[in-house]
Amino acid sequence: MRYVLLIHEPREQRETRSEAEGRALYAEMVAFGDSLGSQLVASHSLRPDRHGVRVQVRQDKPALRDGPFTESKEMLGGFFLVECDSLDAALGLARHCPAARFASVEVRECAPCYVK
Repeated sequence: MRYVLLIHEPREQRETRSEAEGRALYAEMVAFGDSLGSQLVASHSLRPDRHGVRVQVRQDKPALRDGPFTESKEMLGGFFLVECDSLDAALGLARHCPAARFASVEVRECAPCYVK
């Protein structure tokens, strides 16, 4: 089964780190991804939500909305897509993710894809 580990981090937290602190933390996250071996399907860090754009189409008319999108204290900062035998196994990986120290790691099972 595939699970996604979603990193929800406090908004503006990145700006409080020095460049050296940011690089060190990024290196930790890369090392964590490397440690997952064949369980890792994909992973990415995401730019802050102020760089995002949402697209909605209503009555055939597109609407674009620049980020940030909600009045929340957190943003989606990145993800790891992993292959695990069970939810417990995915939760075990999440507990070892460095992001769990400064953010929260949401674990979600991926729904099956139906392709014709």
